Amino acid sequence: LDCWFESGSMSFAQFHYPFENKEKFEQHFPADYIVEYIGQTRGWFYLLHVMATALFDRPAFKNVICHGIVLGSDGQKMSKHLRNYPDVNGVFDKYGSDAMRWFLMSSPILRGGNLIVTAEGIRDTVRQVMLPVWSSYYFFTLYANAANGGAGFDARQLRTDEVAGLPQMDRYLLARTRRLVLAAEKSLNEFAISDACDAVSDFIDVLTNWYIRNTRDRFWNEDASAFNTLYTVLEAFMRVLAPLAPMEAESVWRGLTGGESVHLADWPFVVDEKTGEDTELGRVLVDDPALVDAMEKVREVVSGTLSLRKAAKIRVRQPLSKLTVVVENVDAVKSYDELLKSELNIKNIEFSTLEDAAAHGLKIVHELRVNARVAGPRLGKQVQFAIKASKSGDWHVDAASGAPVVSTPSGDLALVEGEYELINRVEEENATEAAASVSASLPTGGFVILDTALDADLLAEGYARDVIRSVQDARKAADLDIADRISLVLTVPADDVAKVEQFRDLIAHETLATSFEVKEGAELIVEVVKA
Repeated sequence: LDCWFESGSMSFAQFHYPFENKEKFEQHFPADYIVEYIGQTRGWFYLLHVMATALFDRPAFKNVICHGIVLGSDGQKMSKHLRNYPDVNGVFDKYGSDAMRWFLMSSPILRGGNLIVTAEGIRDTVRQVMLPVWSSYYFFTLYANAANGGAGFDARQLRTDEVAGLPQMDRYLLARTRRLVLAAEKSLNEFAISDACDAVSDFIDVLTNWYIRNTRDRFWNEDASAFNTLYTVLEAFMRVLAPLAPMEAESVWRGLTGGESVHLADWPFVVDEKTGEDTELGRVLVDDPALVDAMEKVREVVSGTLSLRKAAKIRVRQPLSKLTVVVENVDAVKSYDELLKSELNIKNIEFSTLEDAAAHGLKIVHELRVNARVAGPRLGKQVQFAIKASKSGDWHVDAASGAPVVSTPSGDLALVEGEYELINRVEEENATEAAASVSASLPTGGFVILDTALDADLLAEGYARDVIRSVQDARKAADLDIADRISLVLTVPADDVAKVEQFRDLIAHETLATSFEVKEGAELIVEVVKA
């Protein structure tokens, strides 16, 4: 016997059982959970069970968090002697303790993997998690405080009888908040901390890059439903976030509610554990599967189209003439036509099913790509014939198995999973239109086809929107309030004056300019003065 004997005795020896604290030990044994690194699977974890089984015929603990090895920035095991990791106090001072906490809790280390600790990784946590959360709160307070002529808007939690009458975007956010609560609750109860972090990260994207982006005008117009929806969601979200980012959740929650501490508040249960019925909050955070599915499809269309813009090197501020969306359920997506136009800066959107694609001047193209590295060991010399057949179109899909079958001199040859990639895409039937368009498939089925052709009007509007962005930057630099009107003077290159004049009203409206002067010059210069 060695020191592992006493380590394995920890569960009862810490209480000096059975000589003392007999009742206390029996109340707390076995432990709810223990945590140690992966090397202890054959050490401490094992010996605890050996001793507990021998003495009490019971396991020593109910749950275990087994983490990987923390490595320094040089890839070696983190060491005080080597000092191969960022200074902890420096990290706290620069990025905050929540950033370090989230970096660790959301990483592969809590799934048994190893983790290299770097300042860059912690900084990314601030950019991807901490700042978006704070920005959401800042957005809410900025518009709420500016409402009613500066008197402010006193937001409150939504009532159950208000939910059904809310706009779709509000009901979508409420449904996604409910799903966040349930997902985080399940993960935390199962000690799957990194899974809870994943659920929060996904929700942050929904909140900041979807809901807030697409409802700014409603906050500008002081829509009470928008204020109360965002307040309700942020308040519940902070209670979910509290175990994972306690400092930031505390600051935001106290700012929202004026309460003493989020850590003294209850978990935002949406279902009563005893009755199985929805709680009061659960009757506000109502799930709506059909709405969520439709909105997720719309988000797929947006994501796919933005990827096409990026690949074609066409900025989002540059308007384009047409987007074609090919999906199975056209009606579910078509109702978001205006949202898609606004988000993607597209003039016209056409919708089609795969079955009706030909009627819309589209053709479906099927491609087969053979992975020679994977297929080679099994097929040998036949792999070259398989590749040739895939490129010539001398192949078909087996109706029963769904696997592609290629024609070779030796006969038909079926490929197996991993040896190939099937790509289905849609393109314009007209060769001229096809040359001026790009397409992409959607993750859950369907396609988007983006017309990338630019005419003089589209280019002029694109320039005008670039000007608007420059004016907004100038407003920010001048420390103007969001509601301040301005006198605007633009110095514009001679070739671009006509573009600005063509979209004068748009520029004035978007920048709150009450007066607007355009002068010729060598380059764009923006002058703003509070009106």
